[in-house]
Amino acid sequence: MLEYKFDTQLLIEGKNLSEDEINDYITNNIEGDCLLAVGDDELIKIHFHTNTPWKVLEYCDSLGEIYDVVIENMERQANDLQG
Repeated sequence: MLEYKFDTQLLIEGKNLSEDEINDYITNNIEGDCLLAVGDDELIKIHFHTNTPWKVLEYCDSLGEIYDVVIENMERQANDLQG
């Protein structure tokens, strides 16, 4: 069984975005692993494994416009591959 079930990916478009601030906030406030927050001050791609993807969406939405949101249940994918 996976510790973190949801692979959460999205793009944030905004102004004055900071990879470091986003990374720090998610690391300190949302439980998960495999965090990537990469981009520039106007576009950041997020990739994060968590059990609470809605917290990631809520936070990122507060920073700018979010789109290309993908939330995959990795547990189901693993089960489908084993089945």
